[in-house]
Amino acid sequence: MTTITDSTNGSNGSHTSGQPVLVVLQLSGGNDFMNTVVPYTDGRYYDYRQVSAVPEAQVIDIDGQVGFHPAMAPLKELYDRNRLAVIQGIGYPQPDRSHFRSMDIWHTAEPGKFVNEGWLGKTIREIDPERKNVLTGVSFGQGLPRAMAAPNTPVIAVAQLEGYGLLTSLPGQKQRKALATFERMYTPEETSEAAMILNHLGHTGQYALEGASLLKAAPDQYHSTVEYSDDQLAQSLKGIAQVHLAELGTRIFYAQFGGFDVHAMENKVQPDLWSKVSRAVTDFFDDLREHDAADNVVMMIFSEFGRRIRDNGGGTDHGSGGGAFLVGDRVNGGLYAEYPSLAPDRQLDGDLRFNNDFRGLYSSVLDQWLQMSPAPILNGTFEQFDGIIAN
Repeated sequence: MTTITDSTNGSNGSHTSGQPVLVVLQLSGGNDFMNTVVPYTDGRYYDYRQVSAVPEAQVIDIDGQVGFHPAMAPLKELYDRNRLAVIQGIGYPQPDRSHFRSMDIWHTAEPGKFVNEGWLGKTIREIDPERKNVLTGVSFGQGLPRAMAAPNTPVIAVAQLEGYGLLTSLPGQKQRKALATFERMYTPEETSEAAMILNHLGHTGQYALEGASLLKAAPDQYHSTVEYSDDQLAQSLKGIAQVHLAELGTRIFYAQFGGFDVHAMENKVQPDLWSKVSRAVTDFFDDLREHDAADNVVMMIFSEFGRRIRDNGGGTDHGSGGGAFLVGDRVNGGLYAEYPSLAPDRQLDGDLRFNNDFRGLYSSVLDQWLQMSPAPILNGTFEQFDGIIAN
């Protein structure tokens, strides 16, 4: 790891045309990193995980000390091709085991205070300060992630690409009338705090309508031999591929996949979750490569926290010291940072003790990939993972 230096933001403009694109995949619920990248050669792992441990014979070895969960075989192929980086023991000082607070910290990059701007919202504003393209940031899933929220910054949230923006299917005169009605609903008549809120909502609505008009053509332009699964994550990544291939200028994508809060039945739940993640991610990159459109895309995968070291007899409870991943053709794959020790005197109240601040990963992505200065976005300077992304 190395300390960052300021770099010039070379990301002005709103069309991809080979410009770096970031896809962020959120694993909601607190992924169990110990059962994802398994320290299977450490006997203490099996001592602590009497019920939920991954059998040693099933672990897909990485380096003779740790290995992937057996459901992650497709991702191991990416790892073997040097396209998957594993960041071990990532977290933040004084970890919070609340889903809501910990996710908020990851979204805002502010462990010590509450703020109203997400780190990706600030990134989108830097990329497109004049708001020339309402599709600079696009999220797939239910609701807008806090990470992408920032005042006066257009971001489009799409539940499903097909059928998005029903007003755009109306004939010309009817559409104009509908838009005029929408505008009257959200245009404040006086200047006040409430009016400012309504004005913001009005802008948000207008951005959504404008984005809908642009996005509706993406599925019609899309043809691929890759067959995605029917699950929510796969369809979200398919939608991201469609928008990326339509060359609409989107630079930041977001997708969410939940179910990782494995307090019970972990041996049944986690294999299904990682089977879906592994297939969806590999299908996504296969799709982009089929269209010669993978070279400028990097995906970051994270979860709000890890799980407790000791299982609870059926699963694992909220913990800390989790892990993250970077995927892409420009990623320098491998294991980064040390795996947190399972030794009792090295634990943090029964949790894995984080080895590196998650803002160092954000700094690496911002500086090395998006070619932006991280300090203004993260409100500080953090150690990077040197050379984790090839320029």
